[in-house]
Amino acid sequence: MSFASHPFRGPLFMVIATGSYVINDTLMKLATEGLPPYQVLTMRGIAAALWGMPLLFALGYGRNLPQLFERRVLARNLAETGAILCYIVALANMPIADASALGQITPLLVLLGASILFGERIGAVRMGLIGLGFVGALMVAQPTMQGISVYALLALANAVLCAVRDIAGRRIGHEVPGMIVAMSAVIVVLVGAAAMHVATESWVMPQAHHLLLLAGSGLFLIFGHFFIFMAYRVGPTSAVVPFYYFFTFWAVVSGLAVFGQLPNALALAGIALVVASGLAIVLLDERRRRLAPVA
Repeated sequence: MSFASHPFRGPLFMVIATGSYVINDTLMKLATEGLPPYQVLTMRGIAAALWGMPLLFALGYGRNLPQLFERRVLARNLAETGAILCYIVALANMPIADASALGQITPLLVLLGASILFGERIGAVRMGLIGLGFVGALMVAQPTMQGISVYALLALANAVLCAVRDIAGRRIGHEVPGMIVAMSAVIVVLVGAAAMHVATESWVMPQAHHLLLLAGSGLFLIFGHFFIFMAYRVGPTSAVVPFYYFFTFWAVVSGLAVFGQLPNALALAGIALVVASGLAIVLLDERRRRLAPVA
């Protein structure tokens, strides 16, 4: 069986996407030490554009530039913009565990949307395994649920808008390359972040280490945008969704490697549950594929 039709392809793309996003977030968090958040988002967007546009032309997609602003592509990426603008404010004003916990409803919303809008069959076993992944993600996040406020509502809005983004991405035609969708996301978010920076913040002169951090953040942002879009394009939603919870796995790895935060026993058990539930769904799909009659 070729890799193009392998059931592991969609989940693998989601694992790569979540890892890329967490590296991006880690570098961006380090850059916010001394810089206001919307300025960081703006500079990250500029870096991503400087990385991504030459790559886009190198891949031969120069003729596809008008698709950057195709209606369905823009709809997806406007949801992405709203999500990140909500998240950055919530993260700055509430415990990260609480913000992370609220974000774990995104996969369930995506699954529900795919079932309603696209008629995808979920099944009780798969739904139960996805629920286990949700429980595992909460075990890792271990929210305190202190200070339920407008910031908690912003974190919830981030989760909802991320689900809208991923569902809207399913409606983008296959004639639109994934790299075009990724670069459109970079540009739309950059415009939104720049507008918020001008409206609410004062410019702070970045230092050399800020520029290096944001250059790396911009590069991994492109990978994240590209692979999360491609994950839903090449794989059934019900098979891809559980691997969204790998955000929590990579966040723990980042916390340990970069910030010296050692996960406790409950978090380690949660990671194991997230990984096990995702692999169980892929193996279940593979078993069904093998047992399906050949036409």
